[in-house]
Amino acid sequence: MSHIDPPSGGSPDGPDGPVVPGANRAPIDPGVGRRMEHEHTQDTSYLRKVVGASMAGTIVEWYEFFLYGTAVTLVFGKLFFPQTGNELDGIIAGFGTYAVGFVARPLGGIVFGHIGDRIGRKSLLQLSLVLIGASTFLMGCLPTFQQVGYWAPALLVLLRFIQGFALGGEWGGAVLLVTEHSPNRSRGFWGSWPQAGVPLGNLLATIVLLVLSATLSNEAFLSWGWRVGFWLSVVIVVIGFYIRTKISDSPIFQEAKAEAEAEAAASYGLVEVFKRYPRGVFTAMGLRFAENIVYYIVVTFSITYLKALKVDTTEILYLLLVAHVLHAIYVPFIGHLSDRVGRRPLYALGALLTAIWPFVGFPLFDTKAPMFILLGIVLGLLAHGLMYAVQPAIMAEMFPTRMRYSGVSLGYQVTSIVAGSVAPLIATALLREYGSWVPIAWYLVIASAITLVAVAVLRETKGASLVAIDDEDMRRLQVEKDGGRF
Repeated sequence: MSHIDPPSGGSPDGPDGPVVPGANRAPIDPGVGRRMEHEHTQDTSYLRKVVGASMAGTIVEWYEFFLYGTAVTLVFGKLFFPQTGNELDGIIAGFGTYAVGFVARPLGGIVFGHIGDRIGRKSLLQLSLVLIGASTFLMGCLPTFQQVGYWAPALLVLLRFIQGFALGGEWGGAVLLVTEHSPNRSRGFWGSWPQAGVPLGNLLATIVLLVLSATLSNEAFLSWGWRVGFWLSVVIVVIGFYIRTKISDSPIFQEAKAEAEAEAAASYGLVEVFKRYPRGVFTAMGLRFAENIVYYIVVTFSITYLKALKVDTTEILYLLLVAHVLHAIYVPFIGHLSDRVGRRPLYALGALLTAIWPFVGFPLFDTKAPMFILLGIVLGLLAHGLMYAVQPAIMAEMFPTRMRYSGVSLGYQVTSIVAGSVAPLIATALLREYGSWVPIAWYLVIASAITLVAVAVLRETKGASLVAIDDEDMRRLQVEKDGGRF
């Protein structure tokens, strides 16, 4: 990670850059100034440790989540559902269970967000790590459809639900752990590092599957080899859990928690965030839509599409491995760029490229040439990265600290139900029905249009002060308490 200079003082806009719009409506209470020096972590070396702790968990979570998505195509469709004679039917059924995890994610976001806004981010992140690790390990122990019939998919759905519930609380806590420690002027850069943990987790899962599929016969892999990847989650969880014991909640959260507890009008949770910040929640959902869909089309459905073209599984995994490395490298770069040019321009560009990508990516896949396939995957992940890298900063800057975990988790996770959860299933169904990628391309165009609308109503928050956002929120509460309107 590059060195970040300490924040400059003396700026009329604040210690680190401009405050959010509306922060000058009323004089700030003199007591508020005491928190300004604690707005972010001053020690850059400790900030790097926080980033490492956040990434460690994110890598673990996404290793396990991506492992499941890949196993749907390679294993679950064959072993956990009745066979109809059409291989795509089993894959579609498998993607149905895949969607269950996304349905559970908003519930996890609500529960973890509500509790996390009250007691802190760190302890909830440790719990989410244990839950997803245990559920993933048990997936590797499940009997198949041939052994226990419909109990096999039923148990798979149950464990998938627990896995999704845990991940629903993971993302919000992980990115807030970093963004709330970060200086205002470089929040985009630091906040993008947990996002880089996603391709790294996917990379790790790809390596495991690649080694297993390359060293075992197809019969051995389907019989027991695929289970090893799920069992290995225990080792990764232990490492991630240990790293997370070495950090603490941010200064701004600790201060905001103390103030909220002293303020009787302050409250937390789902109802409160919808009541006071509906625009933030719905804008976050719109921003998430195209990003979530394009990612699962590129990294999950692409495996199904390429296998339908008779491209070798090992070759596909090799290409995904390279693509994940490149994705992890440029995500922090995009986060850094957002601190310079702003969040909105990069996000709009990513949404536009998402609409264009299928008309380039799928023809590249159709060549069956490894380098062209790799180019198609990388271009898709580039469009995704332009949106995904800046999400932590954007969403953290939408909500005050006392309800930030709830707001961020809701905005991020609820959209997954109608976006990423069903994207591979819809794409596979469209491919089965029409035998062409063109309907899938128009599906992505519609998704991009929805996200572009969200970008259009998004306020630019580059350099926003989290303290100023909290001050504005507390003034709202005070005015309402006095019987007025803000």
